[in-house]
Amino acid sequence: MSTITNNDTDSSIFRPAIVLLAGLTLVVGVIYPYAMTGLGKVMFNDQAEGSLVVQDGKTVGSSLIGQAFTSPKYFWGRPSATGPMPNNAGASSGSNFGPTNVAQFDAIKGRVEALKAADPGNTAKIPVDLVTASASGLDPEISLAAANYQLARVARERKLQESQVKAIIDQLAQHPALGLLGEARVNVLALNLALDKLAK
Repeated sequence: MSTITNNDTDSSIFRPAIVLLAGLTLVVGVIYPYAMTGLGKVMFNDQAEGSLVVQDGKTVGSSLIGQAFTSPKYFWGRPSATGPMPNNAGASSGSNFGPTNVAQFDAIKGRVEALKAADPGNTAKIPVDLVTASASGLDPEISLAAANYQLARVARERKLQESQVKAIIDQLAQHPALGLLGEARVNVLALNLALDKLAK
């Protein structure tokens, strides 16, 4: 009659657990990530590589991440509350300030003043997306209303006809999917690059 030692009991308990842990680590930690990465590169290569925008052989940004344009000759994007710098993709976040928060009120007031200082003659209503940050802090697009609000300033700074700038906005405008989903908008980086190309 054989006897079961403690060592036999321990190995019979732990062996399946160790095999299962090793197997799941291999499948979930190695095979699955590599398979999904490979599939993404084959089917959606541009998105898998970060939707990078290349101009004259140099990477100038991503179509998915906003940039902080400050020169009056450029269209300005939506404000960003990420730290320690605007549009920091490594720290995507909003300010989490509510509409009655004093800090939020002061931030909006400062943004309104900056827009008015850059274009004193503009008496149009300022679109909300030009003075409020998004939840992600990375918005690469602005509404067509926000683009049209800045149109006169950009045309004046670049010594262009407003109709020329408006034509570029209309050309790059993205409209709601199926006419219902989302808002009419334009990518700020694409818009500014098109203007730079026109200047050349």
